[in-house]
Amino acid sequence: QVQLVQSGGGFVQPGGSMRLSCTTSRRTSSSFYVGWFRQGPRKEYEFIGTISWATELTYLPDSLKDRFTVSRDANTVYLQMNSLKPEDTAVYFCAVAYSWIATDYQDYKTWGQGTQVTVSS
Repeated sequence: QVQLVQSGGGFVQPGGSMRLSCTTSRRTSSSFYVGWFRQGPRKEYEFIGTISWATELTYLPDSLKDRFTVSRDANTVYLQMNSLKPEDTAVYFCAVAYSWIATDYQDYKTWGQGTQVTVSS
């Protein structure tokens, strides 16, 4: 089962950028997808985007794809966030699913530990 360890996060001013990392281990195949979610003050999970480990194809909702991108290298998936706004403040999670464009957090089987991102002046 794929395991995930997150890094990055912290404080950033409005308009700034931040990159979060999600390092994978114990991969036994490439047939999985890594998604990003965030959990704001209301504790609801918001889907941010996903990437196919095998093809590197990504999907992000229209509301975020102008500012956020998802990519990966040999072991790590990245969430690049630009033009950050105070409403982007949340705990960010990466997670593994086994279906493409899984936007429901309940479709994800393994989760990173989460990292706080605070956008404030």
